[in-house]
Amino acid sequence: MSASPTADRASVVPTLIETLRRQTPWSERFEAWRTRPARAGRTAPIPASLHSKLRSVLEDRGILELRSHQSEAVELALRGEDVLIATPTASGKTLCYTLPILQRLLETEGRSRALFLYPTKALAQDQTAGLSALVEALGEDWHVSTYDGDTPPEVRRQARDRGHLVLTNPYMLHQGILPNHAKWAELFRDLEFVVVDEVHSLSGVFGSSVACVLRRLLRIARHYGAKPRFLASSATLRDAHDHGRRVFGRPMRVVDQDGSPSGQQTLAIYNPPIVNAAAGLRANALEEARELAKLVCGPQHQTIFFCGRRTAVEVLTRYLKEGAASFGLLPHQIKGYRGGYLPNLRREIEAGLRGGEVKVVVSTNALELGVDIGALDVAVLVGYPGSQASFWQRAGRVGRRGNPSLVCLLARSEPTDQFLVANPDYLMGAAQERLGVDADQLVILSEQLKCAAFELPFRLDSEGQLIGEPEFEGSGLVPEMLEYLADASGFLLRRGNTYFWMADAYPAQDVSLAGGDLDNVLILEERTEKALGECDRENALTTCYEGAIYQVQGRTWRIERFDHHNRRAYAKPVESDYFTDAQTDTDVRVLRLERCLQRLRTSEPSGGEDASLWSGEVHVTTVATIYKKVRFYTRENVGAGPIQLPPEELDTESFLLTLSEITSAQLGLDQGNRGAAWRALANLLRRMAPLHIRCSASDLGISSHVKSPHFQRPVMFLFDRVQGGVGLSSLLLEAFPVLVRSGLEVVQRCACREGCPACVGPRAQVGPEGKETVLRLLLHLQDAGRFEEVAVDDAAADAAWGPGAGSDSDAMQAQDLGPEGHFARGVLSDDPQAS
Repeated sequence: MSASPTADRASVVPTLIETLRRQTPWSERFEAWRTRPARAGRTAPIPASLHSKLRSVLEDRGILELRSHQSEAVELALRGEDVLIATPTASGKTLCYTLPILQRLLETEGRSRALFLYPTKALAQDQTAGLSALVEALGEDWHVSTYDGDTPPEVRRQARDRGHLVLTNPYMLHQGILPNHAKWAELFRDLEFVVVDEVHSLSGVFGSSVACVLRRLLRIARHYGAKPRFLASSATLRDAHDHGRRVFGRPMRVVDQDGSPSGQQTLAIYNPPIVNAAAGLRANALEEARELAKLVCGPQHQTIFFCGRRTAVEVLTRYLKEGAASFGLLPHQIKGYRGGYLPNLRREIEAGLRGGEVKVVVSTNALELGVDIGALDVAVLVGYPGSQASFWQRAGRVGRRGNPSLVCLLARSEPTDQFLVANPDYLMGAAQERLGVDADQLVILSEQLKCAAFELPFRLDSEGQLIGEPEFEGSGLVPEMLEYLADASGFLLRRGNTYFWMADAYPAQDVSLAGGDLDNVLILEERTEKALGECDRENALTTCYEGAIYQVQGRTWRIERFDHHNRRAYAKPVESDYFTDAQTDTDVRVLRLERCLQRLRTSEPSGGEDASLWSGEVHVTTVATIYKKVRFYTRENVGAGPIQLPPEELDTESFLLTLSEITSAQLGLDQGNRGAAWRALANLLRRMAPLHIRCSASDLGISSHVKSPHFQRPVMFLFDRVQGGVGLSSLLLEAFPVLVRSGLEVVQRCACREGCPACVGPRAQVGPEGKETVLRLLLHLQDAGRFEEVAVDDAAADAAWGPGAGSDSDAMQAQDLGPEGHFARGVLSDDPQAS
């Protein structure tokens, strides 16, 4: 059903909601409705100290008062504070940091400078237009410059020499600006403000790396005599003060009481119908999105679909283009949008959304952040995106002009999604996730120290302590790491107590902020070698193998050849009625155990281990094995083929759960094929993790053994899927009780008899007794007593590694390292190439 061509846009969403709530079968499939009523904003006077020219510009734009949080943030910034604004999307955070910066430029007659960091190039370019308009309205000759990979050389020179307001991203700061700071001397000399946008996105490896980059930035600014302040913005955070301190290395004044007005927003949770009652199977989410599109898409409003995977974006885009006529649109009014598209195509789609020519867009998280894409009305999230912050960022893409809006969460047959179906108020409440940032993580810090040493030498005093390096003094690890980088690795040259960079190449070009390999794979059209897109090295394992179907805007190509050495994949256009899905195998080996929480059997209070939780370091090997051919629409398997690619390896951190042999026997894990239930439990916990820590399920890998060769008992691993890890294992250790409770609720609530994808997995995977066994395990883990911290000493190591493993801690660290060794957290290698 589409609105009539003459319908008022503001009436489209209320009419649509009424239809969905009352018309069969939709009314039966929406299991929860919540409404956030329209809210009048709270205002406050413009700070009296704001420059008269800025007041005039605001008045010309009809702004006679500020929103309450804007006024508070501006007042704090004008007083010289470091400020973190943590309010919802579309609340007007940009003005909070723009006004203080422009005020300072007016006070210094253009002699101060500011650096703006946005997480994406698109967001930086979007903000440039707004800043330029403000500067023009002030009548000042200040230069607003964007500096990113698409910036022409002559514009880059202008940004360096004359840029008062320089907008860039963490990647360019890391690889382009800091290593070449001598060329940017005027910027660093006069730098007074550093703006960091979307701080909630700074978690995990990326957040930890950016925290180190900010240390390098402050270090170089200090070298030129500047002491910049931070002005930062974020979506709502659970622990804004703590997160701000970990990212910026200093306390921040947090402004988190939102004073912005908002239109009425309706939140609906759609649960696909059960298509196999015995197995508990629900209809495929993409197929349901295609059917739902017939109602939520139309010519008088704009709709955005969010999908979790690039493949899903292309499949749904194809479906919607083919069915465009059924909801009154033409195929060119429907676009896909994802990472890997070439810049010109992305800019074209963004302009089409702002101008209204594009009525429907299907996107990954690439449109999640604050790019202005106009006044969208309906958002359909095909599956929970993995965090509350991401959910509300996506929800904030609609209703940005005060009109009523609809946000529909289309639940998948996933434990997390089904938990939210049963607990819709989880989404509406306060932020829940714990964010992991560790700027002192050894692998990350060691790589960033190389970059910092290239930029400026380090000096130590006679006691071996850093001299004049407040940015790096907190960790206490730097002197030892500098010694290692000089003596064992040969990257640094030590002269007296000063360490200089001595390698040929500058290190930042080889250091990825996201923890992956910088060597992206370019996908080319085989005949013309025209670029079709790109993907990172890790995803190439499951994207660029020979025989893979590659999709762009609903069109299909087949990968004919993958030049793994030169990172080039060659594809030819084909008319394919199927897409491909790759399968991988993972092997995990323990390197070092660092922390242990242990529980004794309640039936034997005098002793006897029941279960243990561990965090430690592991080596992970992943190999792609086969791919399946999956037919569009019917999703039937129409064939398979082998994948011949080298394995991907990483050293990372892991959470581990072990059960004693006695407990394992009591719970029935040693009987029949119930080992599949142990893996099902690991997968369930991985799926529940994003509800309680800031990660997505894909950030965690899993592996499990019913009888581990290392522990001689059941063990499961949930490991960080990034080189070196970023502390998710410690967060899982702390969140374990609530993970178990959430998983138990999902399994107990699920109506299936023997397992399904919405709880423990289908019967074919977990076996006929799989659900019963997982339920028994969860009940035992919840009810059998508290876990207490114990020292990872010789006795604990011996208990964990089983009879005959030995208790020598050095031997335990060396286990599985191999003859060449390596550089892992807390283990320094003799191999100079390992770091």
